[in-house]
Amino acid sequence: MDSVEIVDADPRWPAEFLDMASRLRGVLGAPAHRIDHIGSTSVPGLAAKDIIDIQITVTGVAEGETAGRALAEAGWVLYEGIADDHDVPGLPPDQHKVFLNEPSGARRVNLHVRVAGYPNQRYPLVVRDYLRAHPNSAQAYATLKRDLARMFPDDMGRYADTKDAACDLIYFAAEDWARSIDWDPGPSDA
Repeated sequence: MDSVEIVDADPRWPAEFLDMASRLRGVLGAPAHRIDHIGSTSVPGLAAKDIIDIQITVTGVAEGETAGRALAEAGWVLYEGIADDHDVPGLPPDQHKVFLNEPSGARRVNLHVRVAGYPNQRYPLVVRDYLRAHPNSAQAYATLKRDLARMFPDDMGRYADTKDAACDLIYFAAEDWARSIDWDPGPSDA
């Protein structure tokens, strides 16, 4: 079982993302349609687990599988048992994903390879941008994460399962916000 520790925001996280994204771009090249910093470490000032989350967007399921194999050959740890994200009420279930962790000895990273246009590819981008634009919501989310880490200090699965429902509530608010401003994710982060 993994332990859960939430730390204060680290100003080095954006630079660490860019360093890792550069390495990923070197492995994948053009098939990586987008490489984006997602998750709590991508939101300035937001407390988080000290793990950089990165989303690689590809154009199709086959490209995602190819990217996963290329990354595994480059030393990334491929989790074949993780092939989709949690079910979100109102969204189609079982959306494709390839999940990997950093090569041995590297900085902690969760790497999510998702298909362009799928709702699970949009979800982390719109939530990220919503939390960046709504710092009070981000701080409420940080409080929840700290409380959950205290409740489930040695149970990453229970922590994540409980947090997912709160993330869905943020997502629904984020989608309303996105519609109100005609949100677009803008260019890839790397």
